Amino acid sequence: MTIHKEGRTFLFVLMIILVGINFSVEYFLSPPETVVNILLLVSIVFYLLCLQFFRRPNKQIEKNDNLVLAPADGKVVVIEKTLEQEYFKDERLQISVFMSPLNVHNNLSPVRGVVEKFVYHAGKYLVAWHPKASTDNERTTMVLKMDNGVEVLVRQVAGALARRIKWYVQEGQPLEQGQEYGFIKFGSRVDVFLPPDAKVVVEKDTACVGGKTVLAEFK
Repeated sequence: MTIHKEGRTFLFVLMIILVGINFSVEYFLSPPETVVNILLLVSIVFYLLCLQFFRRPNKQIEKNDNLVLAPADGKVVVIEKTLEQEYFKDERLQISVFMSPLNVHNNLSPVRGVVEKFVYHAGKYLVAWHPKASTDNERTTMVLKMDNGVEVLVRQVAGALARRIKWYVQEGQPLEQGQEYGFIKFGSRVDVFLPPDAKVVVEKDTACVGGKTVLAEFK
């Protein structure tokens, strides 16, 4: 496991701030030892939580063009057929994975394909499980065209705490299944829109692992 590049500067600055706060409280305020110890404990726990958020596990991806892998660690919160109005403008099968602040937040390509379309949308910061989060929140839309012509839409959606979406792809770029393409900071979700006849193999509330858990199969 390594620390994601998006967190290295943040964690370094946070460490300096926490050390400064603890030193200043103890040196200038001279509180009881119990208060000093509690503040130190809270600082350590908070730092470890942030460290966990920015961790980047080393994963071995078992690639299969007939399968759709989870694009992120988290919990499946939506499995439904819906009208996708931005790109397909027809009915699609939507599977959404919600990432809590405790999950790994790097985003992986669920299938292998070429980036046919990539768009960033500024927007609101509704809670990530809100029904309108997929269309109203800050988000990105990426369409991957597979070798067989099937197109899969993947959408990063910022949540109430997530105020910064990062991406590392551009239109025309090929992506391998399980390849990292983005990162969302502090609580968010990723939507995957598939052909309506795709076979879902997970259930709602399933805890999934990005690049490992199979969400669906192509018929």
